[in-house]
Amino acid sequence: MKVLFCTDGSKISFNALHNFSRWSKNAIVDAICVIDWSFLPDDVSIEAEGFSGTCANIADSILEYTKREAENYGLLFGEKIKHCGSAVESILEQADKEKYDIILMGSHGKKGIQKWLGSVSREIAYSDSNSTYISKEENCRKRVLFATDGTASANYAITEALENLNLDDKEIFLCTVNETPDMLFLDGTLDSNWILAIEEQQIKFSQKTIEDLKERFKNKGFPPVENIILSGNPAQKIIDFAKTRQIDLIVLGSKGKTKMQDFLLGSVSKRVLENSRCDILIYKDSL
Repeated sequence: MKVLFCTDGSKISFNALHNFSRWSKNAIVDAICVIDWSFLPDDVSIEAEGFSGTCANIADSILEYTKREAENYGLLFGEKIKHCGSAVESILEQADKEKYDIILMGSHGKKGIQKWLGSVSREIAYSDSNSTYISKEENCRKRVLFATDGTASANYAITEALENLNLDDKEIFLCTVNETPDMLFLDGTLDSNWILAIEEQQIKFSQKTIEDLKERFKNKGFPPVENIILSGNPAQKIIDFAKTRQIDLIVLGSKGKTKMQDFLLGSVSKRVLENSRCDILIYKDSL
């Protein structure tokens, strides 16, 4: 597995590296540090008084420190990459160039208007085809929740996780959520028998989904895992469960919607990412 770790030298970014090291299995980690001039006023020259050279030296120091930290955490370190320009564009350009399996980042987890103003991690996570691991704070790196709805993208995420994550000695939870039919068209919601039939089918589907997943984990040699079937809004139920059970990592699948589709329709992975404090690993199924 090839990983691109994005760092600005902050503690938050290194928390992400530290957390990921406990889940990594044979990952090769490249590190990128971007010198972004976009915050400077137009009348300021980046060459003035050696400013450009100073920033480049800082980036070199950050990357060298990253290499030492990665090796201290037992990770295989690859390349040190330094870019100038927009952080988002530079990261996506590098990810597209080398075809990384995961982009690893820290996030401040801003809320309210700050969240909607955007951030580097948010832009990268919402890109079309890049699987991302986003961390907001250091945690115990012990409890992992696989949230699934039985779709191809969810199954893809679990397949990738079983192949590439170190799940030894971890507490594993499997969760699926039956969405309540309160958003259905009016005529349907007035027919109680029809609603009961839909709910019954949901329960059967969820039970089969969970049983199939349990078998997959068993075949991989893992001990019995805890499985949960919930009802309600999928994103909110996952968020609440993760908080209550002190989950350290949530693994989700995503179809990789375009930015316009994501803005108009939203997604479970988007809401979970923006409203959970634990680490989020989103595998993008581009098929």
